[in-house]
Amino acid sequence: MTRLKTRIVDLIEAVGPLPVNEYMALCLFDPDDGYYTTREPFGVAGDFITAPEISQMFGELVAVWLYQAWAAVGRPMPVTVAEIGPGRGTLMKDMLRTLSRLDPTLANAAGFAMIETSPRLAEIQKQTLGTTPFAVRWHETIETLPDQPLLIVGNELFDAVPIRQFVRVGLGWRERMVGLDDKDALCFFAGAGSVDPTLLPADADDAPQGAVAELAPARTALMAAIAGRIARHGGAGLFLDYGHLQPGIGDTLQALRRHGHEDVLANPGEADLTSHVDFAALAATVRAHGLDLHLSTQGSFLLGMGILERAGRLGADADQAARDKISADVERLAGPQAMGDLFKVLAVMPRGVAARLSATTHFATAD
Repeated sequence: MTRLKTRIVDLIEAVGPLPVNEYMALCLFDPDDGYYTTREPFGVAGDFITAPEISQMFGELVAVWLYQAWAAVGRPMPVTVAEIGPGRGTLMKDMLRTLSRLDPTLANAAGFAMIETSPRLAEIQKQTLGTTPFAVRWHETIETLPDQPLLIVGNELFDAVPIRQFVRVGLGWRERMVGLDDKDALCFFAGAGSVDPTLLPADADDAPQGAVAELAPARTALMAAIAGRIARHGGAGLFLDYGHLQPGIGDTLQALRRHGHEDVLANPGEADLTSHVDFAALAATVRAHGLDLHLSTQGSFLLGMGILERAGRLGADADQAARDKISADVERLAGPQAMGDLFKVLAVMPRGVAARLSATTHFATAD
């Protein structure tokens, strides 16, 4: 067993079964043995590859959108440009390079923020950014950001925020728990806690016995904090993740390790635990703060931002092998059979701003 698994078994023996959200939080964020506090999960040598690691085009186009959003809200200054959950820092590195080409005045005057809870990942991000000439600061939460307009991006952020699960038992729904079987192995079972059925998706009444429904109050709270800050101080936000545009019944909790799937209970602390994001729930939170939003697939977003044109420019003076890679990267990021349809994009902005955002921008940037 992993060291964290031994500790979780001991904890359950001492205090009883854990709700799924508490188990997930321990696996990911335990200060001594949590996944994100003990390892570098990103890239070929890790457990999964995120969009910024696939191609520089992703970060460039995200930067273009942030630049457009900044212009649409009136070019406020001072302004904070932030990434929350920045991984290895690759996305911010590409955004800094692109913004410096689009508008050196903005790049030099803005404050850049990395919102990261893991000290280990923060050090890796500092290595990635190197001796950047721009003002980059690290924060553990958004609460310590300056009280000024905020342009914020989160890529594959919400999927790692712990969720609660409920199981259909009889006529009701019971909270799904992690406990021990008769051999002291971790197992799932339906606990005593129930849920208000009005919080569940519309098709919950027709769900079969044993079906699983997911709620994510921690995700809602995080989006509420972000939306509240934008509503108070101005700015915009862009959030990209895999998930669904309409809520539904189903178990989406999964463990990723060495670029493959494994049992969620198998290796606590050594595998990434994620679940699909309910974008409808995030959108409702945004609207509750008086903000506008736009939902799309990642494929539609990247195509609209000009990924094909950017790919053409990158490949213009490249050899055939490089052009083939660029083409494959475009397909992986935007193709419907790859990330294009599975990943969704939530754009958040003040009321009336969306109409001022142009569909595409053609720009020159460092290769």
